[in-house]
Amino acid sequence: MKAVVLLSGGLDSSTVLYQAKKDGWECYALSFDYQQRHRRELEAAAKIALSAGVAAHQVVQFDLRAWGGSALTDLAIDLPTERSLQEMSASIPITYVPARNTIFLSFALAYAEAIEAQRVYIGVNALDYSGYPDCRPDYIQAMQEVFRLGTKQGREGEPIAIVTPLIDLKKTAIVELGNRLGVPWEKTWSCYAGEELACGVCDSCQLRLAAFAELGLKDPLPYSFQS
Repeated sequence: MKAVVLLSGGLDSSTVLYQAKKDGWECYALSFDYQQRHRRELEAAAKIALSAGVAAHQVVQFDLRAWGGSALTDLAIDLPTERSLQEMSASIPITYVPARNTIFLSFALAYAEAIEAQRVYIGVNALDYSGYPDCRPDYIQAMQEVFRLGTKQGREGEPIAIVTPLIDLKKTAIVELGNRLGVPWEKTWSCYAGEELACGVCDSCQLRLAAFAELGLKDPLPYSFQS
């Protein structure tokens, strides 16, 4: 049984990969070099794919810089820092990349059908990133219908299933799950800034650090600043 797993190299997607392995699937990791702000997450994805022993790790390359519209693809847009959890979820943040998960899932669907996989795993989460429109259950349900209608497998009654193990979990629960699965947190990367050390103040760093702190655990990643 084959599954395509979207792997960014971050905390969530790494946990999803290890969950897919535990579920008994032969995993084909898929990462994306869309000329995002830094390469650190791609380096992390390669390390995680190797540590998990995936059957293959593909990196799809394309360039979203010319379109802009996000702090992750336009270096002229400042990353939001030191925001409260309420501020993060109040509106769609500037770190949202327009239609990114739709792009990613489209590639994953094509890859899955080409290798005759039965599942696509994705680490979307509707709680800690409620500002992102493409991380919500109704979006995943709509994409599942696209998977059914837009493929040979789907039309023949065997649609590729989108699996979202983390969609209803708090970040603390994700860390607990990752600990049970043996995810090597020191190999992952969550920081939006992508410097030598994680910044500790971007939205992603703050959510990650808060989860470890709430559980009384120390995040093994080195940080330049921790509030």
